[in-house]
Amino acid sequence: MTMLTNTHEIQSRRLLSSFQDDLPESVLVANRGEIACRVFKTAKRLGVRTVAIYTDKDLSSRHIVEADEAHKVSEYLAQDEILEICRTRGVESVHPGYGFLSENPDFASKIEDRNVRFLGPRASTIVSFGLKDEARRVASDAGVEVVPGSDTLQSLQHASKEAERLGYPVLLKAVAGGGGIGMSRVNSANELGRMYESVVRQSEAAFGNSSMYLEKYVQSPRHIEVQIFGDGKGNVVSLGERECSIQRRYQKIIEESPSPFVNQDLRERLCGAAVKLGENVSYRSAGTVEFLVDGVTGEFYFLEMNTRLQVEHPISEL
Repeated sequence: MTMLTNTHEIQSRRLLSSFQDDLPESVLVANRGEIACRVFKTAKRLGVRTVAIYTDKDLSSRHIVEADEAHKVSEYLAQDEILEICRTRGVESVHPGYGFLSENPDFASKIEDRNVRFLGPRASTIVSFGLKDEARRVASDAGVEVVPGSDTLQSLQHASKEAERLGYPVLLKAVAGGGGIGMSRVNSANELGRMYESVVRQSEAAFGNSSMYLEKYVQSPRHIEVQIFGDGKGNVVSLGERECSIQRRYQKIIEESPSPFVNQDLRERLCGAAVKLGENVSYRSAGTVEFLVDGVTGEFYFLEMNTRLQVEHPISEL
């Protein structure tokens, strides 16, 4: 496991102290399965009362019996039902886990409007990083280098001009994309002409948003992501990096922590950039800053930020 620097150790202790001084008395996990069990385990160790939700299909799920109490909902996306459980059971905090409502800014706002703590990022942070073009702007404002790219494309003609400026190959990417959907490598002007409308339609169908932009394709890329945690008051720490370069159709297949590619100098620069971004937005809770690293030069660029605890977080823990 990568050793933290003295500065990081001090920051980590300060962050942990600030959380321990302000623990809620109870937590509801708006999720199921592995993530709910892990949150309950930590909460019980800290003396926090745990509340689970479940559906009829999950009657035999482990997370139900591991919680101090459990309440049935029609589905895990039933916001009003979850809010009602919080009201009637005096729940002080809600942990969203990953998936489901974890990156839903409306849910985060509703929770905190009822004086219940949302154990995730602020709704405004979720919105800022939810669209890739806005996330690039936030990163640039923080002084973090982004992959050379375009503004939101207005037409095929606009895309053609930007592609010529950037130089082929380029990536045509959906502003609202994720999971490799709405993203295609384009090697020439002829390919761009053939693919543009198709990718626009795919993006509209998948995300209800047809907006696109271009990024310069980085040769021999390494996909490295940095886990961060912040207290919402400007204190942010990095918890190491994950190597995510083995992919199929832009979907991660194998992840490894620490990365076998990253040396100590690059690690400090990557983690430093991730922390800098988090500090600039007073990031709260767990988040992952994803970088694209040029495998030849070692230069790296901000790709996106996931405003939630990720499913692959246990890889960093282990």
